[in-house]
Amino acid sequence: MISAIILMNIERHKINETAELLNGMAEISEVFSVSGRYDLIAIVRVQNIDDLSVLVTNHLLKIDSIEKTDTLLAYKTYSKHDLDAMFSIGE
Repeated sequence: MISAIILMNIERHKINETAELLNGMAEISEVFSVSGRYDLIAIVRVQNIDDLSVLVTNHLLKIDSIEKTDTLLAYKTYSKHDLDAMFSIGE
């Protein structure tokens, strides 16, 4: 499982609409509206790097309200939760 964090700048009046759209994508587990330099942060969990590439270079590019993204690839996850169990589909 690959985890990534995508930091996004969004058109000012479309933040909520864009957050809802992102929240509906299977690859995105959480979307945060935040203060500071970015407007939204998406937590992404995918099976492999190719799936991440498709999400970033295909699906997100089709959302006109996203002005800029920075994608951070997680090398290791430290969590109190068993993330693999939470996101597995009965494998």
